[in-house]
Amino acid sequence: MVNLFLSEPNWNDIGDSDSAKGRISLLSKLESVIQSFLMSGGRSEARLWLCNTVAGISSVTCRHQCELFMDLLRSKPVKYSLASQLLEMIFDKRPQKVGSLISKKSHPTRISEWFSNFSVSGDGMEHGKGAKALSQFAFVNRDICWEELEWKGKHGQSPAVVATKPHYFLDLDVQRTVENFLENVPEFWSSSEFAESLKDGEILFIDRNFFLDYFIDLMYKENSRDVWEVITEFLMEESFSYLCQHLLITLEERDFCKFLEQLRGYLHPRMEHKDFSNSSFMFEIILSKCSDFGSFDQILLLDATLTKKRELRRLLCDEGGEEAEAETKDIVSQICAIPDHDNSLAAVIKGCFKLKTVEAFKWLVLQSWVFYYRFLEGCRTVESWESLFLKNGITFRRSNTYALLNDDGLSEESGSDLDHGVLKETKHKKKSRKKRRKLGRDNRYKNEFLDFDTTKDTFALQSDSGSLLLSTDGYSTSWSIVDLPEHLSQHCLSKWMRWILAKCVE
Repeated sequence: MVNLFLSEPNWNDIGDSDSAKGRISLLSKLESVIQSFLMSGGRSEARLWLCNTVAGISSVTCRHQCELFMDLLRSKPVKYSLASQLLEMIFDKRPQKVGSLISKKSHPTRISEWFSNFSVSGDGMEHGKGAKALSQFAFVNRDICWEELEWKGKHGQSPAVVATKPHYFLDLDVQRTVENFLENVPEFWSSSEFAESLKDGEILFIDRNFFLDYFIDLMYKENSRDVWEVITEFLMEESFSYLCQHLLITLEERDFCKFLEQLRGYLHPRMEHKDFSNSSFMFEIILSKCSDFGSFDQILLLDATLTKKRELRRLLCDEGGEEAEAETKDIVSQICAIPDHDNSLAAVIKGCFKLKTVEAFKWLVLQSWVFYYRFLEGCRTVESWESLFLKNGITFRRSNTYALLNDDGLSEESGSDLDHGVLKETKHKKKSRKKRRKLGRDNRYKNEFLDFDTTKDTFALQSDSGSLLLSTDGYSTSWSIVDLPEHLSQHCLSKWMRWILAKCVE
């Protein structure tokens, strides 16, 4: 049975150095297997995982998040993909801000379409915003601009006639009229009528790509103060999570690394909470303590094995093929066969005290993933889990609740990620009652459970299977055997991290 190394070792006696070297050698082989997969088919998936993990970091202030993204936008070479994506977000969420800027800047002939939406309904004229602005300005300022109106008929229309028959505006040659206004009626482009028509930003949707290019030019060619103020305000007001989820995916890997390096200086995780069950919080802790991030590949590996244990294993099984699966299983078996005296992991943990690099923390994260993989393979019954707990000094209580699996191999009470936790015992009981089936006329009930596919992450739950309450979280959660591999492997890592953090402050 596996030793989980939950007892703090004697740091003055780190044990067998050969054992530690052998462990790191095997972990390095496992790293190569996972890395080869992440370098090929799984890389785009791993980048998305990393974006979501960074988005889960909670200690970044509004001012700091603004500085982070503004530094990216201002850096050389210009990151056009980032700028374009940010403008798209502003167009969608703050169109009125951008519309107001259009009314203050130059006015390209492309917006002539904005003025062509004259229409008539049963209740009278229903001009669009641009057409309404043009007609209102023309009436109010008819002495300076009426002769610039171009009509499709043989002759023009007088203001008096159009005032009584406003549907005549349908005969206006909008293209030629706008061209005349651009050349001869500069007052219109600075008028309140035109500005009002643009305020809600609806004009942006006439030709979105054109206006994206237009505003990028305002940002980088004209260095428009007004545009940068809108961007700054947007970056201050939106959540860090929203910005990361939509913007980080546009970055080149070297820029992503620079972003993480700068982010490190702003991280001040609230250690009093010590929410080590939250994988994003754990990633935040490691990031804040590291002085050297190494390569982007190492960051992807660290994140995948730390925050996406379940998804990583599924990808390895589905896309890595039988050969990768067999190699992974063999390496995990060899690691778990290393003599398991309490100090055999101490040298690896102690390496994090001073090195403070992703490289150092990586070995511990990989070791926790080894445990996760081992639990999936070797602990398929409540009895096997109880045996593991007894060996490692984890106290437990059996819960009178049961959990069924969904199509993803998760218990119905659990979420898709450990960070969301599982429901409390009372909710298990509530759902359990819904699964009861009536038998016979005497209203007796019996809990019946279906057999599930035992491949990948899915276990076969028998009628005597149940949930367990553990001392690892103060008996606060009822864990099914489906969710235990992720919970317990994360618990082991959190224990080791607490020792490291305690030594770092000594």
